[in-house]
Amino acid sequence: MGIFSKDIRTMDDLFVHQLKDIYYAEKRIVGALPQMIEKATSPALKSAFESHLGETRNHVRRVEQVFQMHGVAPETVDCPAIDGIIEEADEVASDVEDKRVLDAALIAAAQAVEHYEMTRYGTLIAWANALGRSDCGSVLRSNLNEEEAADKKLTKIAESGVNAAAA
Repeated sequence: MGIFSKDIRTMDDLFVHQLKDIYYAEKRIVGALPQMIEKATSPALKSAFESHLGETRNHVRRVEQVFQMHGVAPETVDCPAIDGIIEEADEVASDVEDKRVLDAALIAAAQAVEHYEMTRYGTLIAWANALGRSDCGSVLRSNLNEEEAADKKLTKIAESGVNAAAA
């Protein structure tokens, strides 16, 4: 079912579709982060990825909670956007030999993922509120807050030495 599918007739259908999209994305990220942890050489970056892996597992649980609150079974829908971001990250990481440059590339890839997630969560929160489901929006807000914090942490790591070392 694509975003402009005939199966989406109402705002509620659209909300559930996007919830399935972010559920897929979060599960893919849980699978991708261990490889990023393994490739990172900066201790701060490795630690940030390890911490965010735990948060991402909680994001999956919270999305499942929203499905339950909304009376819908948890289900994924393919998300070509997150697949593309992760695929691009894998390609770039496999092309970089200098470990210092690799760390900078990993930060850039992780931030692309964070920005995608922040966009999705922001939209889902707005839609939940429009549907009178501020309870669902509140749960999703927890995920958005953690995504924003992870993005800021990655920027700090990049600017406090990783980018300079790579240059």
